[in-house]
Amino acid sequence: MARILGIDLPREKRVEAALPYIYGIGLTRSQLILAETKIDPNTRVKNLTEEEVSKIVAFIQKNYMVEGDLRRDIQQNIRQHMDMGSYRGLRHRKGLPVRGQRTRTNSRTRKGRKQTVGGMKKKAE
Repeated sequence: MARILGIDLPREKRVEAALPYIYGIGLTRSQLILAETKIDPNTRVKNLTEEEVSKIVAFIQKNYMVEGDLRRDIQQNIRQHMDMGSYRGLRHRKGLPVRGQRTRTNSRTRKGRKQTVGGMKKKAE
């Protein structure tokens, strides 16, 4: 199993499809990395040589922020919005959608399970 930047890539997959397992690298960026390092995208991960793996690692470290550094940077940006008191920061703090989605219906991913309001009947006197 090839280990790139602390992530175990699946051995049976093509390199092009395996690189997106690294946080911060998608398919397009994966294709660009392989083109720049001159590695065949159809090569299986198990068939990569040590030299090819080191080329990929060096290129990624030189040009992109990935994994822990990227996660930390994103969290720091969110915290900065929250401290600033911007609209986006307030939405993050309240756990509501940040990018302008509607909240009257939907948005259950951010709001959590539905909380029933009301339902109490008046007492008969």
